[in-house]
Amino acid sequence: MRVDGQHYRTIWAAADGSGDVEIIDQTRLPFAFIVLRLTTVDEVAEAIRSMRVRGAPLIGAAAAWGLALAARDDPAQGALEEAGTLLLATRPTAINLRWALDDVMSVLLQLPAARRAEAAARRAAAICDEDVALCEAIGGHGLPLIADAWEAKGRHGRVNVLTHCNAGWLATVDWGTALAPVYKAHEQGIPVHVWADETRPRNQGAALTAWELGRHGVPHTVIVDNAGGHLMQHGLVDLVIVGTDRTTRTGDVCNKIGTYLKALAAKDCGVPFWVALPGPSIDWSLDDGLRIPIEQRDAGEVTRIGGRAGDGRVLDIQLTPDLTAARNDAFDVTPARLITGLITERGRCEASAEGLSVLYPATGAQVASPRATGE
Repeated sequence: MRVDGQHYRTIWAAADGSGDVEIIDQTRLPFAFIVLRLTTVDEVAEAIRSMRVRGAPLIGAAAAWGLALAARDDPAQGALEEAGTLLLATRPTAINLRWALDDVMSVLLQLPAARRAEAAARRAAAICDEDVALCEAIGGHGLPLIADAWEAKGRHGRVNVLTHCNAGWLATVDWGTALAPVYKAHEQGIPVHVWADETRPRNQGAALTAWELGRHGVPHTVIVDNAGGHLMQHGLVDLVIVGTDRTTRTGDVCNKIGTYLKALAAKDCGVPFWVALPGPSIDWSLDDGLRIPIEQRDAGEVTRIGGRAGDGRVLDIQLTPDLTAARNDAFDVTPARLITGLITERGRCEASAEGLSVLYPATGAQVASPRATGE
């Protein structure tokens, strides 16, 4: 995607050939665009944990690069397993994290130690390239939903898409999941407009979705999290598209906290509710979304907020009384019955075991590999 006309990915190998990796530090957006160099697995783990990189596909890609840095420093099996344990503990909900670690480890443990560092870097780069291809394919399969909505309106006005949190290119290596169809529609000249939920407590919608849409030139409007249902009631939302950090084999979807409420409102108002996801986000071992581990984050994310003051300073502000407790569940689960359908790199399907089995006729970890998604 483009930032003021220049193409960027969210993560890439340093151009100097050092083996280091560089990322866009998303904790500094939208007020500063900072590229951060990571040189050790510990720094990658900190970047994932602190959400310098975030979004399930990008977390997986970052974890792969973390193992590559670990292999560069110490390719012994014990050291690699220790690095994998460190990375796995950073974010428990996104299934892509475990998928990427298992993928890279399966490659490395077949090789002698002397060849592991080069192989790890090569595989991490390939995972990034595969993620880009997956997300662009999601965009292609989701594009007809926006195009059909445009035709249904007689090609008048604009197509209003509501999304929650950030599932654009900042949550992946490039293109995004939920926003990939939006970018495809924008490129084709369809007048698409995005309602971006602010997404408290970390404000990914206001800080990240709005930032990337603006830099790419896509019309958008930030709304408070509780406004989505109101807009739907008044016919101002043509469809909802969100992403997911983990989807069960039966079609239940775990996404940023607040997604469930959007799905309930969409169901009541008859607004199509679609979920965009790549194959590696499917957990084939789970048939009940309520069994997905939900990350409990620091209560300070709820009680405090960052913003830019009139004099340009970025400040951290307390919102709540000193002695007030706060709870910070990072995700919720939307049951399959509330979902119109799933948009994957293989096409669209209903949110069910039967629907997913049409696109992924085999089951197991190999199905979730982007190398198995050539259609």
